[in-house]
Amino acid sequence: MEKIWLKSYPPGVPAEIDVNEFRSLGDLFDRSVKRFADKTAYVCMGKAITYAELDAASARFGAFLQRDLGLPKGTRVALMMPNVLQYPIAMFGALRAGYTIVNVNPLYTARELEHQLKDSGAEAIVILENFAHTLEQVRAQVPIRHVIVTSLGELLGFPKGAIVNFVVRRVRKLVPPWTLDGHLSFGDALARGAAHALQPVEVGHEDAAFLQYTGGTTGVAKGAVLTHRNIVANLQQAHAWISPVVTEGREIIITALPLYHIFSLTANCLTFIKIGATNVLIPNPRDIPGFIKELAKHRFTVITGVNTLFNALLNNPEFAKLDFSSLRVALGGGMAVQQAVAEKWKKITGVALVEAYGLTETSPAVTINPLDLKAFNHSIGLPISSTEVSIRDDDGIEQAIGQRGELCVRGPQVTPGYWNRPEETRRVFTADGFLRTGDIAVMDDKGFVTLVDRKKDMILVSGFNVYPNEVEDIVANHPGVLEVAAIGVPDERSGEAVKVFVVRKDPALTAEALIAHCRENLTGYKVPHHVEFRDELPKSNVGKILRRELRPK
Repeated sequence: MEKIWLKSYPPGVPAEIDVNEFRSLGDLFDRSVKRFADKTAYVCMGKAITYAELDAASARFGAFLQRDLGLPKGTRVALMMPNVLQYPIAMFGALRAGYTIVNVNPLYTARELEHQLKDSGAEAIVILENFAHTLEQVRAQVPIRHVIVTSLGELLGFPKGAIVNFVVRRVRKLVPPWTLDGHLSFGDALARGAAHALQPVEVGHEDAAFLQYTGGTTGVAKGAVLTHRNIVANLQQAHAWISPVVTEGREIIITALPLYHIFSLTANCLTFIKIGATNVLIPNPRDIPGFIKELAKHRFTVITGVNTLFNALLNNPEFAKLDFSSLRVALGGGMAVQQAVAEKWKKITGVALVEAYGLTETSPAVTINPLDLKAFNHSIGLPISSTEVSIRDDDGIEQAIGQRGELCVRGPQVTPGYWNRPEETRRVFTADGFLRTGDIAVMDDKGFVTLVDRKKDMILVSGFNVYPNEVEDIVANHPGVLEVAAIGVPDERSGEAVKVFVVRKDPALTAEALIAHCRENLTGYKVPHHVEFRDELPKSNVGKILRRELRPK
């Protein structure tokens, strides 16, 4: 398509970005820690670390992986933690040492964790002790050779760290019993790494930085390979968009979305590292009162989130009492921002809630609205710098302005493909190299893109992808189930919720029993909220269950 959207770009935003400014994420990191050495890089639970301290700690961790564990370049290292200081230290340490990060949702069940660790071939894992019992269940079945366990209070210093750990372990009982033979603590890993110097490693654009897992058409999660070029490109694109309104070394960004989610990883962690910002890490954003108390401590300038998070904040009366005088950017992604939420946000904070769109496969940003947007426009915005979009029909023919079709994307942020899944890779790309998003969209004459439907059957719960096949596989494993179909239904709180339609094999089967079965095998957000029993399910003439027939009209 002709890049008509360029005419609508805000002043100062370039048509193209320089993807060659940084050789790798390690190169970006090295330059930032030198430029902003004395600035605060991260704050978590009251503990702050400077860029210089982040540099030193991550170097120690990288040296530990290199010298103590002897891991060769390209080894996959899994991280299974919420937003705690250990996350960026371990992540930057591993990236600088030439390894590939496998981000793991800490709320995964044993089944989900086993698949991801097997599929990625990860040999080492850093895991918060709260989730160690999950790893224990699958340790014998996965290729993990090295386990580093950390606690919530480990880097908070004395006495705070000890108090936090006591409360977490003994009072709130959030650490189930676990045994992992041969594990090390995170502190021990840093101490061992201190005995060695981090060895320089030649890492280039084409090396894999992250394996970011997303759902598959078969119900099995697959790893999108995100190279250093992909991530560098996307953070450069994000920086180009925000640079007219941010100041180097002066920004304070609230990071409530988990860093294992690609939106938070690129938008918050990496983009704002480039400009020497302070990242305020929120380990548990579901604790809204606690979250608001943390917000009150900072004159924050940027906040990102998903619609459900913004809505939860707005519905707490304490939120409106905060000082928003420094806030300049509020960015919503991961799921559609609702008009009511956007309008209420603007009214309370005085700042527009700007919607962006992306995919795991695009590192993630594809489109974003202008930051000076005056009113909610129902659009996902304009394609970002160095990005091509094409609206195409089922035959791959590009559609005219105003005509609906599948949104297809090409640009330096687009994955080269899925880890060890050449067939899946071929299926998702067009012959001329565009990624098929599966979303149906239209573009107006100013270049703004609006989503109108979803081609694929994916369900979007609070910004997280849920693939019906995976839910159906688990439900079908219950001995009382004959047939099942899963769909997404509107939900006030999470945007969509999972609903399953079930034909019973056992007439005594209850919805409660089925949901309990799902909880044992699926992460919380994937568990069905609604169960409807039917005598039969709608099918095509070849016997395929027609999910679309079950969706609310």
